[in-house]
Amino acid sequence: MNRKLKDFHIEPAEIMSQLPTQFFATLVSKVNRQVALGHDVINLGQGNPDQPTPPHIVSSLKEASDNPQFHKYSPFTGFSFLKEAIAHRYKEDYNVDLDPETEVAILFGGKTGLVQLPQILLNPGDVCLVPDPGYPDYWSGVALARAQMTFMPLTEDHQFLPDYDAITPADREKAKLMFLNYPNNPTSAVAPLSFYEDTVAFAAEHGIAVASDFAYGAIGFDGKRPVSFLQAEGAKEVGVEFYTLSKTYNMAGWRVGFALGNMKIISLINQMQDHIYVSLFGGIQAAAATALTSSQNCVEQLVARYESRRDAFYGALAEIGWAAQKPPGSFFSWLPVPKGYTSVAFADLLLEEAKVAVAPGVGFGDHGEGYVRVGLLSSEDRMREAAYRIGKLNLFG
Repeated sequence: MNRKLKDFHIEPAEIMSQLPTQFFATLVSKVNRQVALGHDVINLGQGNPDQPTPPHIVSSLKEASDNPQFHKYSPFTGFSFLKEAIAHRYKEDYNVDLDPETEVAILFGGKTGLVQLPQILLNPGDVCLVPDPGYPDYWSGVALARAQMTFMPLTEDHQFLPDYDAITPADREKAKLMFLNYPNNPTSAVAPLSFYEDTVAFAAEHGIAVASDFAYGAIGFDGKRPVSFLQAEGAKEVGVEFYTLSKTYNMAGWRVGFALGNMKIISLINQMQDHIYVSLFGGIQAAAATALTSSQNCVEQLVARYESRRDAFYGALAEIGWAAQKPPGSFFSWLPVPKGYTSVAFADLLLEEAKVAVAPGVGFGDHGEGYVRVGLLSSEDRMREAAYRIGKLNLFG
């Protein structure tokens, strides 16, 4: 063999070593090992919706796939009919007015926008305010921008909302971007309108762009609809909101999301995407528009299903003595671990001894320690069974 070929090797860019470790890949491998051994694992550790996409949305895609118009490249910024459908849904659900062409950007799933935004707005060394615990992909975007993170602790005694007064004057002045996420992953907390009004004032005072991650915006319980950041007066002047069809319509694999709000940020997102994508397949855009403009009964039924699962699960938790507050939104539960355990040790114990998979809270940040995240992503019977299996370990008084 040619010596030069033999000695050739690939040297990754420095940024690859700076990306955060995908904590949940380890969880998946642990679960897969138990399944491979033949165990019946109740997997409540991931955030993947367990129900299929509603039939009328699937039928819309089937019909649209025959349309030759969609076999060509889509417009770079997406079809106007989808942006109009998005604006229609926000007007109906939140009474928020959006210009479809200047205040809406179509994304390849919400994650894409969340990871790209720091690269669009931050220079190396700039500061981004990030919730702790929070969605780990915020960290990925900041790392790719070679920026820095300042964590905002989310604690139970502050309703899992960031305390802006606790942010140091230096960090307030250096920060250029802030991520928020309500209904929250992983804590399941919801935010009131007053919090968003305070956020707008704080952002305006310090020149901080706001990124509201509203992935679970449709999922609120006990008859209460979660509040959108864009409902706060002045929100569009200081930031954008990210929404996805993944959770609302069980369309996780379809990869349809959008960013809404500040015209300058929307323009920059579109500019970035011009260099990376051509836009979603037109048939998927047509089906997404169907989801947004047709009857929302399927969404109401989905929320009712999660609420029923929540109530069944928490009824069983009460029976085994595991005390926790019912989640007001999202499809997650945020549960305290018993004394004497770390979140990882407790999650490992549940998987090995009860064959129930949960996500250790520390995977979402240092302030996630002491909790585990449980997804309401199995049937009521399986949710109860998970609680009863855990109860047999006699960990609770």
